[in-house]
This record gives sequence, structure tokens and C-alpha cells, in this order.
Amino acid sequence: MTKKADQIVSRLGIQSWCFRGLKGGQESIIQALRECDVHNLELCGIHLNPVEAGKAALSQALAQYAGAGVAISAYGTHGFYDNADEARKVFEFAALASFPSITGDAWPGSKWIEVVESLCAEYGKKIAVHNHGRKHWFGPVMALEDLFQRTSPHVGLCLDTGWMLDSGENPLEVARKFRDRLYGVHMKDFVFDRAGKPEDVVTGTGNLDLDGLASFLVEMDFDGYLSIEFEGDVDNPVPALKRCVEAIRASFAKV
Repeated sequence: MTKKADQIVSRLGIQSWCFRGLKGGQESIIQALRECDVHNLELCGIHLNPVEAGKAALSQALAQYAGAGVAISAYGTHGFYDNADEARKVFEFAALASFPSITGDAWPGSKWIEVVESLCAEYGKKIAVHNHGRKHWFGPVMALEDLFQRTSPHVGLCLDTGWMLDSGENPLEVARKFRDRLYGVHMKDFVFDRAGKPEDVVTGTGNLDLDGLASFLVEMDFDGYLSIEFEGDVDNPVPALKRCVEAIRASFAKV
């Protein structure tokens, strides 16, 4: 494995949504991460919501993760709409936890761009918009092109590879297209039935060109967050997640 590949793999994390079926709160998440041999976590709101929780509770949770050797790599996916006060709380959490990008979503017709552009500049953070498949407003590549033409580099992409497959696109080509705005990647892999319904599978065993994506991320010297997102096996996600971790590390080891 090259030095660049090793640096990217060292940032490999898991989206906490994968652990939504576990009981026991943060302790169960920490234990699951240990079993997966992963030390980075992208938090989602079901486990820690900065809009609802006070600063003391947020600080306590972050201290618990830090004490267990877990770094918070990102937060999301958070819906940014027109509520500037709620948006500010998310940015304050990003500052408190010291991660550079927030995974975001928004209604296209809302004034969210004006809100987040201002907060990004104020807090020195970025928004990584999450694509969510063929039926999502930011699912089509054309919609992302339009978004990035209308925004500054404060706004970029969290490329969800599985949902990009659902949109009928090649995630590797999308990563190439938006390389200058690629701030995060959700490593997800899908297979599809005859009706086009997606099913989560271990990364690299479905339609995702995992080797190609790993090679490109090293080539571009990717410096964003890299989160595994496997939505299957809700009550017992660790075995499949361990296989995802092994597959991703094996692909980067080839570079």
C-alpha cells in the first residue's frame, strides 16, 4: 500500500446509521467500531442531534468517543432548509467536534444556500451534499452540476456510491467529474432486482467498481471523509461491516 493510500485508509469510518438497530447507545457503537477495527465515526442525528442536545451533552458524548479513541469524521445527513438558528447549531457542533465537512440535504426551492454559504464562511466549514438515488432532487448528475454552478466551493458533494448506482450513474465517473467538490464519500454497494429495487451488499461484491474508486481517490489525493454505509442486517451489522472494511482495505492495498 502506498503512503497516500494508507493515509486515506487511516480515515476510513462508519456512518452511525449502520448501528441504528443496536441497543446500548454510544457504548454499543464504540464496541462495534472496535470489532470492525475502525476508529472514525460519521455521526447521524439518531445518535446525537446537535439541534436538540445542549452543549454540555454534546461535549460529554464527544469526550466519551475521544476517550475510546474514536474520532468524529463528519455529521449528517442533516437537512438544511430555511431555519438559520438550527443550521447554526449544526455548525457549532462541527466546530466543537473539529471536523471540516457536514453531510447535508435540502429542498431545492428553499433559501438554504444563502444560509449555509454564510455559515460556512463564518465557521470555516464545508457542506457535502448527499445524493440519494433516482427519486432524490440531488440524485441526477445534472442537478449536482446546476448546484455547483450556483454555489461557491463551500458547497460540495458527499458521493454516496450506492445511491449513485441507483441513479444509473457510474460512481467512479461521477467522482472524476466532481473531483474539485468531492468532500466526502459514503462507501455503499447495491445489487438490483428485476424491478430495480436496490439491496445492500458488502462493498465490492455488487455493482461498485471498488478497485477503480480506490485507485482514483489515491490518484486525486482525496482528503475528505470516507464512511462505510451498509444498511442491511440492522440488528447485527458488525459481521457484514467487518467484511466491508476488509474489502476496502484490500482495494487500497493494490494501489
